[in-house]
Amino acid sequence: MFADQRRNLIIEILTEKGTVTVNDLSSSLSISAATIRSDLNQMEKQGLLIRTHGGAMLKAEETDPSFDKAYENREKKFRAEKQRIGYSALKYIHEGQCILLDASTTCFELAKYLRDTKMKLTVVTSGIATAAMLKENPYLTVIIVGGIVRNSSNSVEGLLGEELLRKINIDLLFTSAYAFNIRDGLSDFSLYEVELKRVMVSVANKVITLLDHSKLNKSSSATFARPIDIDLFITDEDVSEEVRECFAANQIALEIAK
Repeated sequence: MFADQRRNLIIEILTEKGTVTVNDLSSSLSISAATIRSDLNQMEKQGLLIRTHGGAMLKAEETDPSFDKAYENREKKFRAEKQRIGYSALKYIHEGQCILLDASTTCFELAKYLRDTKMKLTVVTSGIATAAMLKENPYLTVIIVGGIVRNSSNSVEGLLGEELLRKINIDLLFTSAYAFNIRDGLSDFSLYEVELKRVMVSVANKVITLLDHSKLNKSSSATFARPIDIDLFITDEDVSEEVRECFAANQIALEIAK
């Protein structure tokens, strides 16, 4: 079992139980206690959990009943900022292009601006809601990436759609993330979704990141795009000097959505 898979399972168990012990995880996952301890230590550094004596617990916000990563709840957070980011991204799309939209709520805001467009485009997406909305536009050819659909998710996950993605010439990838920092780049909570996003990044001619300010200088379970992979970064507030230096070093264009 790969580290990403182990750590996703650990998060799933923690989400269900709230607290776990190293011995319990070792037994449940048939993994050595030493490996489990290493995983927990690394996940604590990423801010995903809190280490306890002999085990770990979820951070306080994640054990709060009001904390929910379901798509409907995430879609409401920072909606105005996401709308500005989506509108700013619209100008990079041109007639005849093939664009790829991930299943993020920020990309969904961009998709809303394409709902009534008269540009002829091919739109490839892993977002179920995005595909359902855009298929009504006769100017758009909509392709949904195949894969697994999980409960409370708008996203298709897994690598079943990899072959399709590698057969299509993608001009632009628009993607968001759970977190960004200058060391890891773009990372996400769902390791299953990250697998597909890594393929998306690898096949796109240009990668455009749409990320509101709340996700900057944070980290999550697994990286799907390093800074060097990003061509353009659109956000809603100015970034720190440290981030600007990272962008300059990796030739990332920065745009602040007004």
